[in-house]
Amino acid sequence: MNFPKIPIDTAKLSKLKPDQIIKLGDDLLDRLVSCDLCPQDCQADRTAGKLGQCQVDDRLRIAAINLHSGEEPPISGSNGSGTIFLSGCSLACIYCQNFPISQQMVGSDYSIESLADKMVALQKRGAHNINFVTPDHFVGHIVKGIGLARKIGLTIPIVYNSSGYQKAAIIKKLKGIIDIYLVDMRYSDNKIARNCSGAKRYKEINRAAVKEMFAQVGNLKCDENGIASQGVLIRHLVLPESRSGSEEIFRFLAQEISPDVYISLMSQYFPAYRAQNDPVMKRKITKSEFDRTIEMFYNFGLKNGFIQEIGSGSA
Repeated sequence: MNFPKIPIDTAKLSKLKPDQIIKLGDDLLDRLVSCDLCPQDCQADRTAGKLGQCQVDDRLRIAAINLHSGEEPPISGSNGSGTIFLSGCSLACIYCQNFPISQQMVGSDYSIESLADKMVALQKRGAHNINFVTPDHFVGHIVKGIGLARKIGLTIPIVYNSSGYQKAAIIKKLKGIIDIYLVDMRYSDNKIARNCSGAKRYKEINRAAVKEMFAQVGNLKCDENGIASQGVLIRHLVLPESRSGSEEIFRFLAQEISPDVYISLMSQYFPAYRAQNDPVMKRKITKSEFDRTIEMFYNFGLKNGFIQEIGSGSA
């Protein structure tokens, strides 16, 4: 499937001025006193050293900062995505493929000022974008860092690469800051979401967040080289025995978002972390399971995006 090539002036994507972005970042950081940034609403005082549901306090912890070519083609492009992997996570997926980062807190502490410097350094290395992976529990740090980076010369788009388990009210605050939402839609069944990822009310929360994202930036747009510059790209990881609820998700996207929405169908599931303890999740998906998902995708009139070859290990 092809991605659109609609020229966008990336310098005009961020409608908020750097000082406005910094102020919003400070406001979000203030909420760490009784943290309510994600739907877990753990109310931990992260400023006092207490750990939130995400397993981090108020120190910005980052596992890796580098150019990354393993994302979808419009995100990675030819030079790579300037990817920043945040430690910790508001979810607790039993099959997490990045569990050393998300659950075991591999990483180092950074100041917000150093984060801004790293963003500009990635731009100088040719990154097509700045790509924050699992950003929600550090949204205040990230927003303030973006404001500081814009002040010192950052012009490339910002990618918010998330699990889809976000408060729509928090996403609403990011309007004019985030250019591209690379967002998961993982489940249609709340019981499965709770059992597999520790997420309450995932279906309703996820769909409200996706609606807000699409309202902000619309469908995916790419420049003349096929590099994403604005919009939403939905990721859908196919799980064994239809646990990912693909049919309901495709119906929602086709009927309530847009039949033209761009979707990345992912076949890369494997039983990492604690998945071996689950009778369903302890195996990879089969070719027939993935083929049925592709068929459903087209049956709902969806046509845009990227289909990962089964057996491939990257997005």
